[in-house]
Amino acid sequence: MGPSSLVAETVWKEIESTHSVTDDQISIMHFLFGKNFERATRIVDQRGVKRIVGEPSGRWIFQVVGESRKKEEYFCFAEHYCACYSFFYDIVNRGEQLCCKHQLAARLAASVGACVEVKVSDEQLALLLSKL
Repeated sequence: MGPSSLVAETVWKEIESTHSVTDDQISIMHFLFGKNFERATRIVDQRGVKRIVGEPSGRWIFQVVGESRKKEEYFCFAEHYCACYSFFYDIVNRGEQLCCKHQLAARLAASVGACVEVKVSDEQLALLLSKL
């Protein structure tokens, strides 16, 4: 984990512990993530992050709305994976970013309690995951 990742993790932990974001934290996140952070905040403000929870297991995945006119929805694990094109191109292939805007939106929404929670059966969740 590089220095930028360590700084980001420290800020995320602070946000998660207080369930709010300070101006200093916003400045740091903007520095680390640039326009992706701005885009992520717009997604969160528009209630574009769903946390799909399987019952009875409690396992979950995020479904995040994209910003294009098509309003695609991408499944993601906030810290590790997103099904969007940018994740594979900018993060995996080129290593230019720490994460995509959908991952940022998911983590931000979860940290401040802004997710739309959707409960499904474990079978339905497994079916969703099988399509990744």
